[in-house]
Amino acid sequence: MELLSVRVENPNELNFILGQAHFIKTADDLHEALSASSPNLRFALAFCEASGPALVRSSGNDAELTGLAERNALAIAAGHSFIVFLKNGFPVNVLNAIKGLSEVCGIYCATANPVEVILAQTEQGRAILGVVDGLSPRGIESDADRSARRDFLKRIGYKL
Repeated sequence: MELLSVRVENPNELNFILGQAHFIKTADDLHEALSASSPNLRFALAFCEASGPALVRSSGNDAELTGLAERNALAIAAGHSFIVFLKNGFPVNVLNAIKGLSEVCGIYCATANPVEVILAQTEQGRAILGVVDGLSPRGIESDADRSARRDFLKRIGYKL
């Protein structure tokens, strides 16, 4: 077994979701869940099929995002994993709909941070062991930091 690290390509610091599923219908169901969440949401997804032809299945409503999702899925290349990229929305807007799909087994991360995917490579294929999501903490939040965080949430419409 070999351990690998693959950095998620995300040049525009878009929000994305990386997860694990179990069924060929995943790409279609993810598309339906995302398209039903908001008429303004731009999205794309790619799903790594783990049997049969073992293809990267993709869908979305934005060609640029679809290409980005496909490239990342192929670079990660772990069976039954999926990646979703979002514009005009946040993971918090769609995460429960995604987690509610019967074929979704789990979510590794939902972020716009730089991410490294830690993989195990075996003779059979690849498995996602986990992710490195962003940076390690640099200290404890101060009162000024707390105020800045809450002001940011107000600016983006998530706090009154």
